[in-house]
Amino acid sequence: MKKYSSIFSTAIITPAISTTLVLLLLGTNVFFVLMARNLSDYVRENINLSVLISDELVKEEIGALRNDIRKAPYVKTIHYVSKETALKEATRTMGTDPTEFLGYNPFTASFEINIVANYANAKSMDEIVKEIKTRPAVVDVIYQRDLIESVNQNIQKLSIILLVIAALFLYISFALINNTVRLSIFSKRFLINTMKLVGAKWNFIRRPFMVNGATLGLLSAAVADALLYAGYVWLEKYEPEISLVVDQKVLITVGCSVLVAGLLITTLCTFVSLQKYLKMSTKKLYHI
Repeated sequence: MKKYSSIFSTAIITPAISTTLVLLLLGTNVFFVLMARNLSDYVRENINLSVLISDELVKEEIGALRNDIRKAPYVKTIHYVSKETALKEATRTMGTDPTEFLGYNPFTASFEINIVANYANAKSMDEIVKEIKTRPAVVDVIYQRDLIESVNQNIQKLSIILLVIAALFLYISFALINNTVRLSIFSKRFLINTMKLVGAKWNFIRRPFMVNGATLGLLSAAVADALLYAGYVWLEKYEPEISLVVDQKVLITVGCSVLVAGLLITTLCTFVSLQKYLKMSTKKLYHI
């Protein structure tokens, strides 16, 4: 009972609240950084590449060509759009049937390809287009080169901004947690000095403080992770489509990041603060 009470005493609950809030802030930033990365991949993978094919191809040849293109490492998804389907989509979009004034279906059958995010840049797309055009049945390849360049430029700018913010938040988190731990150990500086005077070894003095530091980090990280997950569940109910860019991997990464940060920062700050008072003389202790 005594051990239980010591863990949840005011001495650890107060620092735990401060540390939890800091880790919550850090975890939120990590969450948005990972979500932005997945969102950028989602946007790039939804930029279509239209491969126009010859009208003379029969069903078997269309299937063989689709299977051939599908094997390429840059293809995420591929689906066939017939002349009739393209006409129906155009009629629905324009509100009028082009065949009424043209007398024929002006559209060409095509494959709509979604490219893997790593290949969704102007240079790679140019090479992909050249490679696809080598097939005799391919009439033309159409893609929005300007859109891809614009998307990649905006994503690059956003990534730099988010990385700067992440580094800033990490620094702030370390500084705030360090301050919290230092204040906690500062209040016990005379106890540390007394243990030194009675001949206790430094490792013996460190042990309970390091355990408390680790407990503080784990407890704060657990609470922060629970709050972050609760926030995500609420956000998913409010905006269900967020699941398209936030998968299980993101949630696990955020949870582990908060846990590691909480444990690492609190134990490191505890060790550094302890060293200060372990090295400090009794006379100097009364002047701080």
